[in-house]
Amino acid sequence: MPELKCVINDGKAGKSYQKVLTENPFLGKKVGDKIGGSDLGLVGYELEITGGSDSAGFPMLKNVDGSGRKKLLLKAGTGARKLKKGVKVRKTVRGNTIADVTAQVNMKVIKYGTKTVPELLGIQVKEEKKEESKGENK
Repeated sequence: MPELKCVINDGKAGKSYQKVLTENPFLGKKVGDKIGGSDLGLVGYELEITGGSDSAGFPMLKNVDGSGRKKLLLKAGTGARKLKKGVKVRKTVRGNTIADVTAQVNMKVIKYGTKTVPELLGIQVKEEKKEESKGENK
């Protein structure tokens, strides 16, 4: 079974964090489902699945049922670049259900716990250096 990359978006911090899982605890879950953060080590957090892609890079669409690939006629949105008015293009997309072939799952934090996301994931956060203006130190 291939590894699963989970991209967690933290809206408060304005950053996204990545965690790689060897097993897929989200099999059968759909885009839009709410899950507990304990599967990712985020105790006290609640997450919402916002999307993902399979091992070949085809994006998951919320309004396509199932986990298989489908060729859709799209005029805008996920999987289709910005097109001219009236132009439609046939694109291959993946259904909204997470399966074995899902390589990446995107999530956003809905409910926050007591500790921050980087602390729980064990990620070192770089502190931003504020540049001193040249006129102040005279």
